[in-house]
Amino acid sequence: MPDPTAKDYVVVGIAHCFYKDSGELRTLRLLEPIPSATLETLVQQVPTSYAAVHALTLGEVVAEGGTLHRPSFMEPEVEFAADFAERAIAAARTYQARPDLQNCVALGGTLEPLNFSTEKKRILKGDRLVRDEDNVKQHAHTHRVL
Repeated sequence: MPDPTAKDYVVVGIAHCFYKDSGELRTLRLLEPIPSATLETLVQQVPTSYAAVHALTLGEVVAEGGTLHRPSFMEPEVEFAADFAERAIAAARTYQARPDLQNCVALGGTLEPLNFSTEKKRILKGDRLVRDEDNVKQHAHTHRVL
């Protein structure tokens, strides 16, 4: 499969995320590349933190050398996600492998309606609390030679 070029199809979304700041949850809106597998779930109306999803060419958001371009729909308070250029190139590669998914959102178009929900909050760089009840219980005969 050839490396993606500026003319290749890619989907990006504006994600509604949260981060902890002094114990308080604060809102953060990020522009993220969306790989083909994620687009499939969005089309099936699975609840998502994406408030908007747009299809464009890779060159519209990432120029040669990894320089980022703000698309016209990207509001000033929206930030680029971490490692955006690398993730956008990887996402474009997934659409090369699955060109049929490009029919879900036309180039220059948006995916509507979305099943937007913040019920399950996406907390970035949050603390992971591991509890005893998270452990998987194994049957007593699992490691026994019979």
